[in-house]
Amino acid sequence: MQLPDYKNRLKAVIFIVLCFFATSCGAPKVPHALSTLLERGSVKVGTLYGAATYYNGAEGPQGFEYELLAGFADYLGVTLDLYPFYSYEAMLEQLEEGNLDIVATGDAVTQALQDRFAYGPAYQTVSQYLVFKAGASRPNNIENLSFPVVAVAGSSQAHLLHTISSDSDVLVTTTEDSDSEELLQQVAEGDIAYTVADSNRLALQRRRYPNLAVASTLNETMPMAWALNRVQDDSIKAAMVEYFGTVHQSGWFTVLEEKYFGHIRQFDYVDSRAFNKAAERTLKPYKPWFQQYAGDLDWRLLAAMSYQESHWKPEAVSRTGVRGLMMLTMDTANDWDVEDRTDPEQSIRGGARYFASLLSRIPARIKEPDRTWMAMAAYNIGMGHLEDARILTERQGGNPDLWVDVKQRLPQLRQKKYYRTTRYGYARGDEALQYVDNIRRYYDSLVWLDEQQRI
Repeated sequence: MQLPDYKNRLKAVIFIVLCFFATSCGAPKVPHALSTLLERGSVKVGTLYGAATYYNGAEGPQGFEYELLAGFADYLGVTLDLYPFYSYEAMLEQLEEGNLDIVATGDAVTQALQDRFAYGPAYQTVSQYLVFKAGASRPNNIENLSFPVVAVAGSSQAHLLHTISSDSDVLVTTTEDSDSEELLQQVAEGDIAYTVADSNRLALQRRRYPNLAVASTLNETMPMAWALNRVQDDSIKAAMVEYFGTVHQSGWFTVLEEKYFGHIRQFDYVDSRAFNKAAERTLKPYKPWFQQYAGDLDWRLLAAMSYQESHWKPEAVSRTGVRGLMMLTMDTANDWDVEDRTDPEQSIRGGARYFASLLSRIPARIKEPDRTWMAMAAYNIGMGHLEDARILTERQGGNPDLWVDVKQRLPQLRQKKYYRTTRYGYARGDEALQYVDNIRRYYDSLVWLDEQQRI
């Protein structure tokens, strides 16, 4: 996803920054930090590996923090030099010594860190939770734990626990041998009893380990922001303020947040656990057909759709008469040469071809992944109703080519004051919204299970 061209606005903000740093008795002084960065032609950023920050995926670098940082570099017209660290403290020391311009960890900002570093604008807030394994005894109070709470050394969780333990007898252990995601895995597998995690990381890991449970909330709202060297001028910070203001105003930040977190905010323990079990026990005989008929699609996406449709039950029948693994109507089955909708191979073949046809009918100007999500919605409620939702989106001032805007209008298709103005009338649009969110969660889980060679 590319940012719009903000170069003219960048020139304006640099001019404003120049004026801000001008002295009252002489020529303006060029802000050192920003001018050095621009002359170098790169922004040096320290970060951590993780699903919520930065990792190398099948299609190259990915992660919420990575895309934000790449956008900022593009905004400045420079390259992004990213330096992943394995230690918070080592990374922060490099920032203090001037070897990094920014530190972006996807972690919350504590008072101790604010006393030590300058920060750009807060772009998200997270909660901090005490996490334990579901089925174990739920702790009533963090002060009465029988086992220590383990946190990553230097993290916001470690700082928070240090503050709590200074006022009470809380057993705390810090480590540099595991990251936050690994600690959550260790809790899920029973290797450690407790850890503290922010709401973003917990949501991401619960897709993989649905037995992660929240014992208590240790902090409701903590800001997330990029750290800067405290002794330098505020020129880079001013550019950050302008950048975040621009991406919020343009809607790009909301699109990015939806991409990484929009489908995982709601957690269903029973459903997540049942899906992971089914993926390991039920999917195997159908996997070759998903792979064979996926074509240009990711077979795991097709399999996730099938689970949402039928829970991988070939004989499944809905209340509306659709049947089979891919829940095809009689008309759709006829259109795609499916003679027996309950035959697994025929159903997968027909469903894959039908979904590919829907994808090809989505306007070419709509980019991925929005294009795929809209095609999923059309698979559920039909292309006509999807177009009705896009028209409602445009009428109400939203962008009909962005899923984050269209998804807000889908529930309106079952409200009379809206559907009576549409071409195709009433539809259960709220179910289509849930349909897409579920498939996205199932798909994320299948990708992870596949990488772990568990399916």
